[in-house]
Amino acid sequence: MYPIVETRELATDVKLFRILAPRVAKKRKAGQFVIVRIDEHGERIPLTIADSDDQGNITIIVQGVGKTTKWLNTLRTGDSLLDVVGPLGEESEIGDFGTVVVIGGGVGTAIAYPTAVAMKQAGSRVISILGARNKELLILEDELRATSDELCIMTDDGSYGEKGFVTQKLQQLIDRGEPIARVLAIGPIPMMKAVAEVTRDLGIKTIVSLNPIMVDGTGMCGGCRVLVGGKSKFACVDGPEFDAHEVDFDILIQRNSLYKTQEKKSLERFEADKCENKKSKSACRLEHDHPEVGPKVGT
Repeated sequence: MYPIVETRELATDVKLFRILAPRVAKKRKAGQFVIVRIDEHGERIPLTIADSDDQGNITIIVQGVGKTTKWLNTLRTGDSLLDVVGPLGEESEIGDFGTVVVIGGGVGTAIAYPTAVAMKQAGSRVISILGARNKELLILEDELRATSDELCIMTDDGSYGEKGFVTQKLQQLIDRGEPIARVLAIGPIPMMKAVAEVTRDLGIKTIVSLNPIMVDGTGMCGGCRVLVGGKSKFACVDGPEFDAHEVDFDILIQRNSLYKTQEKKSLERFEADKCENKKSKSACRLEHDHPEVGPKVGT
């Protein structure tokens, strides 16, 4: 079991967890991830390691979207996870590259953050662009500001920072003559695809971290197959980071949509099974099927 030593709400449906996992904390590098499981019946979900500390804790950030991530976000300090497997995947390529632009869209900021830290420590000049639909969905602003030479904030609705998209700010940096050597973009697939198109003709090396469906994290199941440079790659062992100019984003979108119907039904069942009063002593169906999310959760 892996104890949860801290939880913190970062934004709507976005929660930070610090989990005691000493061996993972000791070995992890920027860009790597873990696969976690809540209990023996639970789904295995991949989550990027956002940070670690000398006490043996790792930090993950979870956006509640489907059944398992919403379930995970009901856990609190003192609860535990059954499995935390990792670190998995290839680490980010880190170095003194000159000026590096790190772009985080939504919860993708949690994935971009450790690479921004590593780039700064390696001597690169780091310009970070943080984007979200609105102010309430921005995360890790203070952390990125502390590790960046320049921080730009973009919101779709203009409720904070500048109104617009991260691609617009990237283009502004290019137009003002910034000698950008490398771009790292992590966030929704359409955003990463759009960033790749901004930098493609300019020949600016651009890296994205992909989030395909993943099961075992070892390359055995083939679920996380992505098309890169016309060849099949497995995000869990060959990635998760790839050259954005070689990624077939359209295929990635198609594969990530394969189980939308099943995912929707699973979430609907989960939501229907919630007790209206969490403090009630009467058992709901969720507690019957999953007693571990009953009385101990939220205590």
